[in-house]
Amino acid sequence: MLIVSSHIKLERLNITHAFLIFQAIDQNREFLSPWLPFVQDTHSQADTEAFIQSVTGSSSNNRDDVFLIWYKEHFAGLIGYKDTDRVNLKTEIGYWLVENMSGKGIITRSVKELVDYAFSQMNMNRIQIKCAVGNTKSSAIPKRLGFAFEGVERAGEKHHSGYLDLEIYSILKND
Repeated sequence: MLIVSSHIKLERLNITHAFLIFQAIDQNREFLSPWLPFVQDTHSQADTEAFIQSVTGSSSNNRDDVFLIWYKEHFAGLIGYKDTDRVNLKTEIGYWLVENMSGKGIITRSVKELVDYAFSQMNMNRIQIKCAVGNTKSSAIPKRLGFAFEGVERAGEKHHSGYLDLEIYSILKND
């Protein structure tokens, strides 16, 4: 468990969380689906269980940590590292929130916690965040935290409506 603040806690993802996460996705489809391609393919709790197995099933040396976000003891969303490159000491942070938890500073503080952890505990040198072009709420996070805008990855993510261009932001350990 990572304690972000008195109201925000990050709990490591495990299979017992599948029902809770599936329910959150199912109840927030309209809010999440314009930006997150996995929403379209999440039809049942079994789909969420398969995702959790894909994250938690690899060896601990190669596993990307993903966390449930708890805000005042209520489930708020997920945040975690992805595509961690331990040779080149770089990783990416991804996140999503249910609709009624947005606008409270939860993600900004949670991303800051994961950035600090990646630099101090994982010895990472570079962290990036990718946001779909037009997802201004998501791209406000790296901007607020001092990440540098690097450019746009054209057609960077396959989505049910085609491909999304992705804004790429990064921060280095010595920034």
